[in-house]
Amino acid sequence: MKLIFDINGGDNKSEIIKGAIEASNEFDTDIILVGREDFIKENLQKLDYNKDKVEIVDAKENIENNEDPAFALRRKKDSSIVIAMTLLKEKKADALISAGSTGALLAGGLFIVGRIKGIKRAVLPTSIPGMKSNTMVIDSGANMDTSPELLLEFATLGEVFLKEYYKIDSPKVGLLNVGSEEGKGNSLYKETYKVLKDSNINFVGNIEARDIMNNDVDLLVCDGFDGNILLKSIEGVVDFAVKNVFHSLEKSDLDDESKALFSKFLMTKFKNLDAKEVGGTILLGIDGNIIKAHGNSDERAIKNAAKYAISIVESNVVKKIKDKVEGK
Repeated sequence: MKLIFDINGGDNKSEIIKGAIEASNEFDTDIILVGREDFIKENLQKLDYNKDKVEIVDAKENIENNEDPAFALRRKKDSSIVIAMTLLKEKKADALISAGSTGALLAGGLFIVGRIKGIKRAVLPTSIPGMKSNTMVIDSGANMDTSPELLLEFATLGEVFLKEYYKIDSPKVGLLNVGSEEGKGNSLYKETYKVLKDSNINFVGNIEARDIMNNDVDLLVCDGFDGNILLKSIEGVVDFAVKNVFHSLEKSDLDDESKALFSKFLMTKFKNLDAKEVGGTILLGIDGNIIKAHGNSDERAIKNAAKYAISIVESNVVKKIKDKVEGK
């Protein structure tokens, strides 16, 4: 197993290196670090690792979030994303992990690695924990402008992914909307409702945001704009709730032993709400294993993204999706 890490992408480049090394040490995997060679070597001096398992590929440029992705890919041939994508395309490694620009990853996946035949757009699925199980949101940030036909494609990709990777036989599919009744929403979602209803997927209707964690559906379909707002809103509320609870606990009249026990209990309960525990998500629709990590990922998040990438590779889910979509 060999994993590529985009070091120039993301907000915390040193943390990405540390997470990559921790993943190599813990999971006994070979890694390729793509980024500014001098910066990588400087950071590696502080870490304990097996030098035989680490390869450095120099890449002096980075594609920023405010750049036009397609234009930047053509102009910045020495960017870490372009070089990393090329390595993946050439089968020099099994998966790529990046906390860099979502737009650049999407464009690079399409134009360099290549999409699965019959798929028009790549899409990001993200799991939201619920009372009983997780609900996958698709798209969670890759496509801001869509159509009913594209949302049906996203739903189909998500359904196949849930069947092949999570082993859910007949995933229940819902459409994110402002009301549960048919006919709710804007023109895009009204038309999408009709398209999903007439499709072969197990469509159960509109789902309001407040009901997502009640596990009414396995897959929640929306465009990347609404999906990204939804996820970041949930992250913000969870972060506020967790901090508020621990602040109240610290200010309480409980003795230190009780506080410690209660804190340990809360940490266990809140762990599945922590995005850093998941680490990243696959870019579905691409003919390769590309894992998108959060832009502000730290060492723990990157290590967990690597763990997820390994499970994706071992499941062979991309080939399974490709075979299903291409009708093989």
